[in-house]
Amino acid sequence: MSNKSSYPLKLPRSLRSAAERLARADGVSLNQFIAATIIEKVGTLNTTERFLEQRAVGYAPTDLHAILNVVPDTDPIERMCADGNRNSYLGP
Repeated sequence: MSNKSSYPLKLPRSLRSAAERLARADGVSLNQFIAATIIEKVGTLNTTERFLEQRAVGYAPTDLHAILNVVPDTDPIERMCADGNRNSYLGP
């Protein structure tokens, strides 16, 4: 018994073309490329979810509010730029 299933996927032409181009560059089929991309995304989301759950243990939403209440209500990039010019921090 196979552990694979089929799923009809409708993509915009431009996305399919881009995925086909990237798959060719990687030397894999479009199907392999899409499967690997989904695996990567699912893994990333699962890892992020576990990380955030572990970090949140022992804290309540009110703890976050207490922290945010002491943070200045300013643009962080502007605070990082000595001259207050966002473009100098963001680059060309």
